Amino acid sequence: MARRVSPVLVAVAAVLPAAGCGFLGRPERPVWRAQAENACFAENRVRLSPYILERGPIDGPGICGMTRPLKVSALDDGTVGLDKTLTVDCPMTAALQSWLDTVVQPDAEARFGQKVAAVNVFGAYSCRSIDNQPGAGLSEHAFGNAVDVSGFTLADGRRIDIARDWKTEGTQESAFLHEVHAGACQTFTTVLGPGADVFHYNHIHIDLANHGRTNTGPRVICKPTPAPSLLPPPAAPDSLPPAPDLDEPLDIAQIGRSRAVTALAPQSALLSTPADGLNVALPPAAIGEMNPAPPILPEGDGPVIDPTPTSSIPYRDD
Repeated sequence: MARRVSPVLVAVAAVLPAAGCGFLGRPERPVWRAQAENACFAENRVRLSPYILERGPIDGPGICGMTRPLKVSALDDGTVGLDKTLTVDCPMTAALQSWLDTVVQPDAEARFGQKVAAVNVFGAYSCRSIDNQPGAGLSEHAFGNAVDVSGFTLADGRRIDIARDWKTEGTQESAFLHEVHAGACQTFTTVLGPGADVFHYNHIHIDLANHGRTNTGPRVICKPTPAPSLLPPPAAPDSLPPAPDLDEPLDIAQIGRSRAVTALAPQSALLSTPADGLNVALPPAAIGEMNPAPPILPEGDGPVIDPTPTSSIPYRDD
C-alpha cells in the first residue's frame, strides 16, 4: 500500500526552489553577491595593504557571509582610520573610499579647514535580521554589505557625533552631517540617517543592497529625504521602463515560518514538528562586530532621543 505524503513536506518541496535553498533547507546565498565581490576584485577597485587584508570565506549560519571578505582598519592608504576594524566585502570597501574622496573630505575641508582623520563606526558584518527585529528579513550587515557610521574625527581631534550634532541647528557640524548624508545617497543604494526611523537616531546606515533598477539608474532608498539644495539634478531617463521590485530568495533556514510555507500549508500542519533535516528555527543571535546591534539607547542621563523625522537643515530666513 502506498504511503501517505505529509502536506508539510509537499509544501516545503514546492517552495524550496523559489526560496533559493539547496536540498532540504541548505540555504544558498543569492548569486549576485558573489558576482559583485568577484567583479570588484577583477576591476582592481580595492588594493590590498596592511590596512585592507583578505581573509577566508565566511559561510553561514544560513546564507550569512561573504565569498571574499576583507578586514579593513583604515582607508586612503592608512591615512584615515576606522575606530573599529570592519569585516566588509570588496564593493563596500570601494564605496567607502569613494564617498570619503568625493564627499566627506571635500566638505570637511570646506567647513572646517581640515580633513577627517577617522571615521567612527558601530560596525559592519553581523549575521542578524534588519534592525534586530524578530521575523524581519536578513540585514545587509549579514553579508558584510553595510556599515553604520556614528560620526567623524577631524585632524585636530575634534569629534563630530551624529547623536549629538545632527539636530544642532545653525552649526557647521550639523550642516556637515546633512551634506555627507546626502552625498552618501549618490554612492550607496540604501542610506538611513536620523529621522528615517527610531533605530537610526545615532548613526547613518549605508549599504549596497540590490533594490533593482529604475529607468534613471539603480533604485536608491535615501531617508530622510535631503533638502533639495543638497540633491544633484535628476538623471535623464533611458528608454527602458522601471524594473519590478526585487524580491530576494528567502533564507528558509533562518527566518522561521516561511511566508510561502504559510500560504501553502494548513495552519494545523505548521504547528506540528518540522520535517527531519529542515531547520525552521528563528534567526540566530547577532554575531560579528555589532552585538547587540542598534538601537543602543542611553542609560540614565544622556542625550534626549528625538524621534521626529528631520528631512534636512531647517530653512532659516536671517
